[in-house]
Amino acid sequence: MIRVVVVEEMGLLRTALCAALSSEEDIEVAAEVTGVEDLPALVRRHRPDVVLVDLAPDAPHPVQVVAHITDAMPDTAVLAMGRRWSQQLIGDLLAAGVRGLVGKDASLEALVGAVRELAAGGKVIDADAAVTALRPASSPLTRREVEVLRVAAEGLPLKEIARRLYLAHGTVRNHLSAVMRKTGARNRMEAVWRARRDGWL
Repeated sequence: MIRVVVVEEMGLLRTALCAALSSEEDIEVAAEVTGVEDLPALVRRHRPDVVLVDLAPDAPHPVQVVAHITDAMPDTAVLAMGRRWSQQLIGDLLAAGVRGLVGKDASLEALVGAVRELAAGGKVIDADAAVTALRPASSPLTRREVEVLRVAAEGLPLKEIARRLYLAHGTVRNHLSAVMRKTGARNRMEAVWRARRDGWL
């Protein structure tokens, strides 16, 4: 039997994850928790094979959390679940001892497969995380382009972006055109999404 500890702040999602994993004949949810404060002690007490940790964007020090788990129980595999990956985060997580990375939009089948693979001693990195890890680290956007895109993310018209940043209307338009070219986006909102996905914004 594969013993799993689920760490998820959102009650509805935590309940769904635990129910889905418990429905598998070879998986047992040993514990479920909302926060990471007492996680190392909890891991030592339950001795799970896998700890599934949701890396919420506002979670404090996710890499330190992983390091504390792997320090407390080196044989316990950590499966990090995230909505968005950056190359820096992936590198830090792997260095901290994460053995698996799975996206929040992964199927239940993929999640269960990842738990089984980690329990068997393997590693799992989903496609989005793998692509991010292999992408060049440096952002192609200039500092000014990032500033313009950050304000554009608020949905403001060009005139308001120009006023906010003390730039000419045409200058803002040129910066946004450069951003869309560099990100391969078709519009401003897609450029914002891609820049955030890649850790450039």
